[in-house]
Amino acid sequence: MNEKYQPLFTPWKIGKCEIKNRIVMTSMGGTSIFGWMDGSNHFDKEAADFLLERAKNNVGLILPGIAPIRDTMFGKWLYQNTGKYGKLKTYMDEFHKTGAKMFIQLTAGMGRSMAVNDLMVRMMKNKAMGKAGKPIFDMDYICASASATPNRWADDVPSRPFTVEEIHQIVEAFAKTAKLCKDAGVDGIEVHAVHEGYMLDQFTMKYTNFRTDEYGGSFENRYRFPAEIVKAIKRECGADFPVSLRYSVVSKTKGFRQGALPGEEYIEVGRDMEESEKAAKFLQDAGYDMLNCDNGTYDAWYWAHPPVYMDNNCNLAEVEHIKQFVDIPVVCAGKMTPDAAAEAIAAGRLDGMGVARQFLVDPEWVTKLMEGREEDIKPCINCHNACFTMCRWEGTNNVQDLSDAIHMARCALNPRTMQSRKYRIVPAKIKKKVAVIGGGIGGMEAAIVLAKRGHEVTVYEKDDKLGGTFILAAAPSYKGHDRALIEWYRREIEKYPQITVKLGTEVQDPNALGADEVIVATGSAANRPHIPGIENAIEAKQFLAGQPVGDNVIIVGGGLTGCEIAYELLLQGKHPQIIEMKNDLIAVKGVCLANSSYLRETMAYRHVPVYLNTSVKEIKVHSVKVADKLGQEFEVTGDNVIVSVGYHPTPMVQTESKNIHFVGDCHKVGNLRTVIWRAWDVAMKI
Repeated sequence: MNEKYQPLFTPWKIGKCEIKNRIVMTSMGGTSIFGWMDGSNHFDKEAADFLLERAKNNVGLILPGIAPIRDTMFGKWLYQNTGKYGKLKTYMDEFHKTGAKMFIQLTAGMGRSMAVNDLMVRMMKNKAMGKAGKPIFDMDYICASASATPNRWADDVPSRPFTVEEIHQIVEAFAKTAKLCKDAGVDGIEVHAVHEGYMLDQFTMKYTNFRTDEYGGSFENRYRFPAEIVKAIKRECGADFPVSLRYSVVSKTKGFRQGALPGEEYIEVGRDMEESEKAAKFLQDAGYDMLNCDNGTYDAWYWAHPPVYMDNNCNLAEVEHIKQFVDIPVVCAGKMTPDAAAEAIAAGRLDGMGVARQFLVDPEWVTKLMEGREEDIKPCINCHNACFTMCRWEGTNNVQDLSDAIHMARCALNPRTMQSRKYRIVPAKIKKKVAVIGGGIGGMEAAIVLAKRGHEVTVYEKDDKLGGTFILAAAPSYKGHDRALIEWYRREIEKYPQITVKLGTEVQDPNALGADEVIVATGSAANRPHIPGIENAIEAKQFLAGQPVGDNVIIVGGGLTGCEIAYELLLQGKHPQIIEMKNDLIAVKGVCLANSSYLRETMAYRHVPVYLNTSVKEIKVHSVKVADKLGQEFEVTGDNVIVSVGYHPTPMVQTESKNIHFVGDCHKVGNLRTVIWRAWDVAMKI
């Protein structure tokens, strides 16, 4: 192990509970050991196996995904249906053999942060429909909060305030559930959360709490609810039973649906640092034994779920500051790097390194770090394309596929994550010669899976290096993680003697390769709409490949790629303009709101001209003629025009056959999730 990482592997204590090292796997939606997203709380074997695999790979403390204290479906309390705690006890006996510790994270609920879809909104608006559906989805209760505040995902469905009696029921439910967890051998509880604008956090902040009873108004009243919870847990489980709190140091919030970008000057409506200094001490004195920290709310979601555009260690400065005001351990999460965490821990400015999504990509990354194999760690690219696909744009609520909603914590880069029954390496019964045409991510992933199964693979790539179109996708300055992923694939391919790579080789006829099976992974090409003067425009790929542009750049297409190009231009000090036919930027399913809201808010903050509901009539050398939704035509001027209006598949043969299979964008244009999962789907069947 590199000596600089040694501070990460020193023991520490949370209360009287000793943890073997400083690496904390923080909670992720979908990894709850009490599976609840599919309708009822139960002992979740898939999540249990997921957690155990990470524990076996040298994690110090593991925090499973949130377990609602009251089911979102059918409304049963978590302390009911006690059979699952017997299974948990048996599991904990096995878990503890790894030397890791586990705190189960219990949540009071989501409140106004509940990601409501169209059906849920209809149930909230229509009293008859809401009453009929109440036995299954009691939306009135699920979205209840401190006060009547607008839902994060739908403005016109405000939360109703919890009654004092309901608050007392929740407090007692925490105590009863914690005791059952303790008796099952769980090492501690984490209370979720005075964090990220979830329901308990909504009680603590002035912009979401207008109450006039004992749970509103004064500082002490606003923080009373989380204080009562920890006191009730300690009363039931004993003073030495450790209780952690998920805690956002600073809310980074300007208002409803208005986050504060890094470096932005703003007026905080949530918890500012002055109040946080006081709150951290208050919560410690109430009985909490650890603060598991980051920043943000659902209104400023990119702080708690930092996308690729956010800097590494983006929450560290605030967390280091708050540690000065408490005597209990403090953990920081948010794109943490081992280098920064080790340095902060060695200096006494931090106690633990919180990591979440990296554990989805590579369950063995801690072991690899300990063994000095950093290059073998498959990097997370902060895409949220499978782990957190909740999204919205103007005029919508949460637009998310049901399969994603009930199966979170999957990974775009690792299909086996939380899908171990569907995706697994099974040795091939008949070893075959397989040709892979195209050395992009899809082709490389397919080759690796095939090699692991025992096949002999030859990869044909027409360019002089592996990576394909993803080389261009990884070109922006802020996509260092993407570039690291390409390098990881190139190194990984070299590990398999069964894989032969032929660079600078363009295949004309797949049937002439002498292979038993052929995988075509030849990618896609940019759409070229029939617009007069389109020959005057630069394609997005040309810009990403390095074609120079002037200071004032017009981008036709406000999807993800167009907005990412605009963001790169801003970082270069240039002045982009965006023309988009739809009513909002990035109006597409699958792009997490944390990602899209960052880009939308950046465009607004940097005063980027954005023309929505606008169609392009003609492209000239230095301008674009457009028409708004009323048909009024006008001209947008600039130095260059970049067209980014999507892609279409370009398979080298027209159709798949018995022995020819399409993988990646040549099958269907998507993202790394669709590319990699498709590669497994095909490679597992050969």
